[in-house]
Amino acid sequence: MRILVAEDDPALASFLKRGLESEHYAVDVSGDGEQTRAMGLEFDYDLVVLDLTLPRLDGVVILRELRARKPSLPILILTARNKVEERVQCLDLGADDYLGKPFSFTELSARVRALLRRSHVPAESVLKVDDLKLDRVERRVERAGRRIELTAKEYSLLEYLMRNAGRRITRTMIIEHVWNLSFDTCTNVVDVYINYLRRKVDDGFGVPLIHTIRGVGYELSCRSQERHEA
Repeated sequence: MRILVAEDDPALASFLKRGLESEHYAVDVSGDGEQTRAMGLEFDYDLVVLDLTLPRLDGVVILRELRARKPSLPILILTARNKVEERVQCLDLGADDYLGKPFSFTELSARVRALLRRSHVPAESVLKVDDLKLDRVERRVERAGRRIELTAKEYSLLEYLMRNAGRRITRTMIIEHVWNLSFDTCTNVVDVYINYLRRKVDDGFGVPLIHTIRGVGYELSCRSQERHEA
């Protein structure tokens, strides 16, 4: 799941990004109000963590516009503005939750999970391909009822493949979406992590789900065909 963090304090923004990424979320950060509004309206986020005091555009204005254009987008206000009337105003404008600074990251994380549970119907929060299941809220992966333990990057890669199940995905697409990097033809990091996933997701099960498409990249599907290694 992808979260937008709108926070103009670089140290705090970095702390939030590291903390949320450690819990397997993809995180974009914006320290500017105008940029936050543009990103929030243009891209499909699962949740927005919004500071109210941002340069160039106040968070209340952003909240009002995001709610008008995206009524189902979860928005968590994270701010040092803690007056009761400000809380009431934001909640009346459509904020889903309001957390004051200073705050506990453990509490923030719990509130994020609660908002994501409420905002996603099962079809969106649970990805399934054949007997492989990935719960995007609980960050739990199972195949044929057997729990599969993945690292944060393995989980992100599998989620991306499952979101694009049945579609041929290039190495460039994977490295840009999962690693947030430009593709380097000299790196084999994608192939290395695909092999890690295969050992955990395919080995020991009857039907392989991760297929190599020669000259293209990879595809996750339950189609019956011989798997060709890269």
